[in-house]
Amino acid sequence: MPHDPTKSSQRPLTDAAGRSVRGSNSSDEIAAFVARARAMAPGAAGVRGRLVFALDATMSRQPTWDMACALQADMFREAAAIGSLDIRLVYYRGLSECRASGWISSSDELARLMGRIDCRGGHTQIGRVLSDTRREAVASGVRAVVFVGDAMEESVDDLCAKAGELGMLKVPVFIFQEGYDPVAEQAFREIARLTGGAWCRFDPGAVAQLRELLRAAAAYAAGGRDALLRLARGGGGAALLLGQMK
Repeated sequence: MPHDPTKSSQRPLTDAAGRSVRGSNSSDEIAAFVARARAMAPGAAGVRGRLVFALDATMSRQPTWDMACALQADMFREAAAIGSLDIRLVYYRGLSECRASGWISSSDELARLMGRIDCRGGHTQIGRVLSDTRREAVASGVRAVVFVGDAMEESVDDLCAKAGELGMLKVPVFIFQEGYDPVAEQAFREIARLTGGAWCRFDPGAVAQLRELLRAAAAYAAGGRDALLRLARGGGGAALLLGQMK
């Protein structure tokens, strides 16, 4: 299975400017994506929402990884009340290891894959997550990205350039930060702003907080802004996200 997260990704990377190394024209790719997006509005009949679920799997993240494993089914349940949802798991860990699954439509399958992954020491690779999302958005459409992490050890300017491309593609990034790292917070807030997404903090080990945020992101991916508006009437995570989105 070429995109199994337990196997190395074989997909081409983009260059430093975010362009595909396959040589295709970036402007043409974006125009093609926009045309598809108009025919695939969130919540439209027969259209499945697509959410990239990206996680920092470096050593410090093991408790949160375990918590995310337990909560991932909530995203599918929330989406099922609105429409449907496919999730692509992306994670990084260790020495330059960044992997992605295919599109998963079953919470049991996602739980099985996540249960096979352990956290390993290493530096953040958020740029590779953003590049992978851009490729997937252009190729087949992505409604939103969820990223859960606690640190940022890369060039902020490089990350912002990649985030800006996702903003052009109308792919919001919802960043859920664990802890209080000010360097990470500054970068995460800017990535969220550039993509039209949102940044929220949750306390270490706060299961209820993370659950509400993941449910809200899944609602957006499955049903768009209208679904998030309906969920926000009860406050909680949906209201936090909606208050920041452009």
